[in-house]
Amino acid sequence: MSTPNGFPQHSRACVTQSMEGGAVQDLQAKKAGKAAKKEAGGRVALPAEGPVSVGTPVSETLKLLPEELKANMKIKSITPRPPRKPRLERAASLDEKSWRRWRRFRTSQESLTDPNDTSSSNGSLQETSPSPPNRGRASPCHPCWQQNSLHSSPDASEASPAGKSRGSTSDLGKRASEISSAFGGLLRGKAFAGGKPRLSQIMPARPLPPVELNVASHTPRTANRIDSDCLDYRHHSQHKSGRVSGSLSDTRLHGNGMVYDSCSTDSMKSTFSLLAPIRAKDVRSRSYLEGSLMASGALLGAEELSRYFPDRNIGIFVATWNMQGQKELPVNLDDFLLPTDPDYAQDMYVIGVQEGCPDRREWEIRLQETLGPHYVLLYSAAHGVLYMSVFIRRDLIWFCSEVEYATVTTRIVSQIKTKGALGICFTFFGTSFLFITSHFTSGDSKVNERKLDYNKTIQALTLPKNVPDTNPYRSSSSDVTTRFDEVFWFGDFNFRLNKDRETVDSILNQNPDTDVSKLLLYDQLTSEMSRGSIFKGFQEADIHFRPSYKFDIGKDSYDTTSKQRTPSYTDRVVFRSRYKDDIQAVKYSSCPVIKTSDHRPVFALFRVKVRPGRDNIPLAAGQFDRELYLMGIRRRITRELQKRREQKDQKSSSICSIS
Repeated sequence: MSTPNGFPQHSRACVTQSMEGGAVQDLQAKKAGKAAKKEAGGRVALPAEGPVSVGTPVSETLKLLPEELKANMKIKSITPRPPRKPRLERAASLDEKSWRRWRRFRTSQESLTDPNDTSSSNGSLQETSPSPPNRGRASPCHPCWQQNSLHSSPDASEASPAGKSRGSTSDLGKRASEISSAFGGLLRGKAFAGGKPRLSQIMPARPLPPVELNVASHTPRTANRIDSDCLDYRHHSQHKSGRVSGSLSDTRLHGNGMVYDSCSTDSMKSTFSLLAPIRAKDVRSRSYLEGSLMASGALLGAEELSRYFPDRNIGIFVATWNMQGQKELPVNLDDFLLPTDPDYAQDMYVIGVQEGCPDRREWEIRLQETLGPHYVLLYSAAHGVLYMSVFIRRDLIWFCSEVEYATVTTRIVSQIKTKGALGICFTFFGTSFLFITSHFTSGDSKVNERKLDYNKTIQALTLPKNVPDTNPYRSSSSDVTTRFDEVFWFGDFNFRLNKDRETVDSILNQNPDTDVSKLLLYDQLTSEMSRGSIFKGFQEADIHFRPSYKFDIGKDSYDTTSKQRTPSYTDRVVFRSRYKDDIQAVKYSSCPVIKTSDHRPVFALFRVKVRPGRDNIPLAAGQFDRELYLMGIRRRITRELQKRREQKDQKSSSICSIS
């Protein structure tokens, strides 16, 4: 017959009887110690005999004591009390039961065998006994922690859950024999060395069982607010310090020492995501074409703009390069498109080319390969050998209007399209942009012809066509640059330095780095702009780079041919805005490492303010050049694999064998 814990009934009775016998002997030993101190006033030498077994009767135990001790001892009959009612407490785990049972037996053995400690055992037990490991909140103290190990009663062994923990009958018998051995040591006088025994400091003799703590739970996903009328959406504050923001990374959780699981981590990532959930009823009912400037829910409105651009500023890269019609393209365009000075890449890249290479598609593939998969070609256009390409971050293409372009030929013979202008325009959110690349008439003394080219361009470019003007009250029919909020004009303007070659060379040799202020005193474009005869309303960032024209191909030296052309700032980037301080120039420089042409590429970085818009404009609807995108990514992967292969071959070739 078995008990509910799996032990046979007769085994349980034997264990209970053994522990009761040990408790009785414990009480008798205490009384014998008190009587010996009163009569003898000294120590009592007990015969050294073997350990007394748990089943030894009390009468046989007393035979081991001296006659004087027997005379003063009164043996009281002890009636076993019935077991206590079980206390309602949380169920202890198997690890806790095993730990408590082992701690109780260990404490009893140490307290009985310590000959040096003399203080109260009850007090030391209460002060130094550690609490067992808890799983969750604290539970009521177990009775075995409140009783002295020298006065353990049968009730404790029966009421304690540790007495019913897992284990075999042989294990319990082995621990009972350990208690009897300790009790035999007490009878031999080891515990009566001087007053009451005191427990030594309790230190675990073996490491505690591992405790698994996992407080993570399936945190409900919190939603970002979409519209102001959706009050049940949670709105997260945006960081004003910078534009780049991302999901909370796992390394932050590691650094804070948080206990987490995959569910909690994923939930945190969704909470800090830039993408907001959309309710099904909003998808059913909302018409984005009905949104206005201030209305909630507009695709190009203030809420969407603040979500992507909290500071409402966009980064734009504008570059111009006269390629001189060379078929050979640079091996690497990273230094041109991705300069190392700014920490982050820009949101938009606009590249204008004059006298472009014969294979325009190859040039665009190279641009896509360099910018990588984060950017797509929004639009590209050509006018003879004038090329322009507009790349934008792929997640921003949904906020662009349809893209329009127009061209102007400035030569007398319109079939020859080497000189002229190419314009591309579109609206981003509520801000209209116009990009113009031009190639004006060349020649040191042909300043008037270049001014005519400018005037013809601003009058003949028929833009915008279908996209509405964002502010028609400030527009002029005779100047295309007044019909857009932000205008960037760049190209080979061919304005020269009004100084001879020797003087220019001497100035460059005196200031080989960035001090070119003396050269700009002779610059034709700077002089004409100051008089207002060209590029009215436009500005140009400060120049701190050397003249971009004219170099010997493949070298850093200026023209060494018989013509000895004077170095000049022919390649420029200028800008204008309808609103003051909307455009801020961040960087204006050239790229001296690209030497495949007699011109050096010139680029500028801008921070441009963007305003919310209306949804009444024709949208591009995410249109981009997908075929070019795939070709550029394949080229990028192929280049990376080839680079790794070359590094591997180089390492293998560097290993030589000595025979």
